[in-house]
Amino acid sequence: MNSPASNAQTKIEIIGGINTAYRQFGTGEPLLMVNRFRGVMDTWDPIFLDALAAKHKIILFDYPGIGASEGQLPSDINEVAAHIIHLADHLGLDQFNILGWSYGGLVTQTVTFLNPKRIKRTVLIGTNPPGNNAIPIEPAFFERALKPENDLEDEYVLFFEPTSEKSRAAAKVSHDRIAMRLDRNLIPATQELFQRYFAGSAVFREDKLNFREQYKNLQSPVLIISGDHDISFATENWFPLLRNAPTMQHIILNDAGHGPQHQHPELAAGYINFFLSHS
Repeated sequence: MNSPASNAQTKIEIIGGINTAYRQFGTGEPLLMVNRFRGVMDTWDPIFLDALAAKHKIILFDYPGIGASEGQLPSDINEVAAHIIHLADHLGLDQFNILGWSYGGLVTQTVTFLNPKRIKRTVLIGTNPPGNNAIPIEPAFFERALKPENDLEDEYVLFFEPTSEKSRAAAKVSHDRIAMRLDRNLIPATQELFQRYFAGSAVFREDKLNFREQYKNLQSPVLIISGDHDISFATENWFPLLRNAPTMQHIILNDAGHGPQHQHPELAAGYINFFLSHS
């Protein structure tokens, strides 16, 4: 398969005192990819990554204690964000673009607000803003996401729109593309690790540093891409911020769920590439 994402070499180097697994491929400005709950480097759809890599140097990594990285996932999301800055320092990135999906979107916003001079542009997919949001996570998330192993039926519900045949068909082909390289033994599967993710999310929701208010004065551009029915992070939770976040843009894809970039990999990448080049 002639795919930069599928053929990228994994490097494991000491970063922030931890053996950290990462990959780099593509050409152009650096775009650092921050992953979802239970995500590892190979749970990104390779077509989505390849479309981004045509315009950018893509940097994937596994969080501490996740996938092929050693250490322990911090329960404080600020520490997770600090590790990303350690990675950027290790790679010699003074300024960079950053993209976060789901839990990774919470981490990404933390990186952006704590390091405003280093982040050129921010892309957020299937995630929510800081602080308290009106619409909670749907019960279907907890019914499916906390299983030791997820199958395609779970993925229909977790990442796509199961009532849409179009979405289910896209889910199957994305699942098959990801499966070509994915080692499922690397996917986090213990309740202890799940609780570390949830603890980090709780810190973000508590918003002691008042990131939500800082959207009013953020200088760097922000692009949000959502599915119209996201069971994890309701799209509607962004609406109260839109009038008060002058650098924010929001794209909503129809008949899509928590992973719109996997349902529409080339379309989503096209939006992102244009945003990163023209914003």
